Amino acid sequence: MARSPFAPPPVPAASATVPARATVTSMPAARDTTERRTLVVGRGISVQGTVQDAERLVVEGTVEANSINGLTELSIAHGGVFKGEVEVEEAEIAGTIDGTVTARQTLVVRGTGRVLGVARCRRLQVEDGGQITGRIEMLTENPGPSSAA
Repeated sequence: MARSPFAPPPVPAASATVPARATVTSMPAARDTTERRTLVVGRGISVQGTVQDAERLVVEGTVEANSINGLTELSIAHGGVFKGEVEVEEAEIAGTIDGTVTARQTLVVRGTGRVLGVARCRRLQVEDGGQITGRIEMLTENPGPSSAA
C-alpha cells in the first residue's frame, strides 16, 4: 500500500546519530516527494485561476483551472474536486475530477474517486468502486501518427 500524500514523511530512526556531512553526501540525485514544491488546497477552500511553479498539487477543497502543466504529481483527496484540464506524470484520484486529466505515467482512481470527462494515461489502475465516466485514452510509447505509404 502506498504512503498517503497527507501523512508526514517518515523519520529515519538513526537520523540523530548520523553526522551531517554523511547525510549531505549520501543524498540521492532525484528529489524526494517531500522536497517537491507543493501546493495544498485544504478542505473548505476554493481556488480559481492558474497554478504556476508547483511540482505537486494536493486538492482537498476545490480547484478550477483552465489548464495546468508542469506538475509532476496530482493528488485529489476524498471530498476534493478539480475542474478543468491538467497534465501530470502521476495522478491519484480519491475525490472528483471533472474535465481532462493526462497522466504521462500512471493514473490511479481510488475506490472513492470519480473521473468525469477524458482520462489519458500510460498505465491505469481503478480500485473497486472507482468510476470513470467519459473517455479513456491509453498513451503509447510512440504517440506519432501512423503513415500510410
